[in-house]
Amino acid sequence: MTARCLMVQGCTSDAGKSALVTALGRWLKQRGVKVAPFKPQNMALNSAVTADGGEIGRAQAVQAQACGLAPHSDMNPVLLKPNSDTGCQVIIQGRALSNMEAAAYHDYKQVARAAVLESFERLSRQYEVVIVEGAGSPAEINLREGDIANMGFAEAVDCPVILIADIDRGGVFAHIVGTLALLSETERARVKGFVINRFRGDIALLQGGLDWLEKETGKPVLGVLPYLHGLHLEAEDALPACLPPPPGEGRGEGTTVANSTRVPSPPTPPPRGEGGLLRVVVPVLPRISNHTDFDALRLHPGVDFRFVGIDETPPPADLIILPGSKSVRDDLAFLRERGWEAHLQKHLRYGGKLLGICGGFQMLGRAIHDPLGIEGDPGSSAGFGWLEMETTLAAEKQLRNVAGRLTFDDAPVSGYEIHAGVSSGAALQRPLAWLDGRADGALADDGQVAGTYLHGLFDTPAAADALLAWAGLSESPAPDIHALREAAIDRLADAVEYHLDTQTLLRLLS
Repeated sequence: MTARCLMVQGCTSDAGKSALVTALGRWLKQRGVKVAPFKPQNMALNSAVTADGGEIGRAQAVQAQACGLAPHSDMNPVLLKPNSDTGCQVIIQGRALSNMEAAAYHDYKQVARAAVLESFERLSRQYEVVIVEGAGSPAEINLREGDIANMGFAEAVDCPVILIADIDRGGVFAHIVGTLALLSETERARVKGFVINRFRGDIALLQGGLDWLEKETGKPVLGVLPYLHGLHLEAEDALPACLPPPPGEGRGEGTTVANSTRVPSPPTPPPRGEGGLLRVVVPVLPRISNHTDFDALRLHPGVDFRFVGIDETPPPADLIILPGSKSVRDDLAFLRERGWEAHLQKHLRYGGKLLGICGGFQMLGRAIHDPLGIEGDPGSSAGFGWLEMETTLAAEKQLRNVAGRLTFDDAPVSGYEIHAGVSSGAALQRPLAWLDGRADGALADDGQVAGTYLHGLFDTPAAADALLAWAGLSESPAPDIHALREAAIDRLADAVEYHLDTQTLLRLLS
């Protein structure tokens, strides 16, 4: 059996490709179709561990959930994880290959293309439909040669394409017409229609533009998706903006900022008192990874959560969390250069709690060694020294989904590990958790500093309750992040059913 295929490409990055693929996957699943997601090439620092022990982008893991599937490395056969402005770690079919500069990867694309087509062929034999997500924009003419992410893939497998554009950015008609103008004749013919995303207001005011677009291009507008306020869906690789939600819309957001963007310094929160919020701060490292670890905290009704730009003055906090990093030694040096070591020392002197996750956990030790140059130039860096341990980066990355219990509260916890570091030292004799029979992390003797390799530790409500109680929060139950994600996926599927031309979509898949 060969699956039917439909590809979603975007006029820009963050146009809504990931969300639309997620929505189509759940919508088809609800119709009884055996469907799987696929993204040939992804560039992201948010990743997930697959059922077959590989690594893919988190967006594809969420899309797999929408389709009722466990994530598999074939769903995202090429994952690029930036570790500098010009280079990245190349992961092929779930396994880290090497670090490459951009020019070297461009030459490697033919090898990557073979892996992409191999993975797609395997999925095509297992499912009735494969919904494919492009990357960036197909109109990036400097990347056309050897393309495996957009039209190059669509042409290789003879796949129809729908183009999505974000009206909230402005210039939506220019985005669509300009994108078509930069495609070849055969590529333009492959585009079967348009979806306009994130529309606010009266659709009647847009109708004249839609009519013009169809007449100008000879292609149909398949529908206009509304701006869905309060939608919780894990971001592919963008940080949530530090902005208040729209009035009456709760704590959700629809706006994102890129990782390189400075996050505005928030106002100092009020002191926490009776019934007050627990203040949690996470510094935005230059190579922050898996910031989805904090989605449950951002949505927690008892938590005042802040991502703080690394150049901004940190606000008072009850708990500071050092996040994961793709370049731990470089991000550690960046923290030091900008005075965060002194800030963390002051935070601890005043009784605040400090938690490190993955790379952030490694920073809390005495030293980090990278003799093989796994994340940059070979060498060693002194850590902050609050935990008696050292970490050495090894060639083989550790990838596993795990479950267990916290040591200090016996609360159940689950998540995943993605790290090259191997830590050792006396601090590990007092672990933070037991995961599948193994000790994980560390808890300092004074109880103020803790660390773990476990990503997603706040996604289990009981574990989140225990960790936040350790930080000083009482009697404020954590949200069920899995249930919230399921509800968000269902909302997306409802938007497809109510706002898109589903008959044309089904014809494209027949």
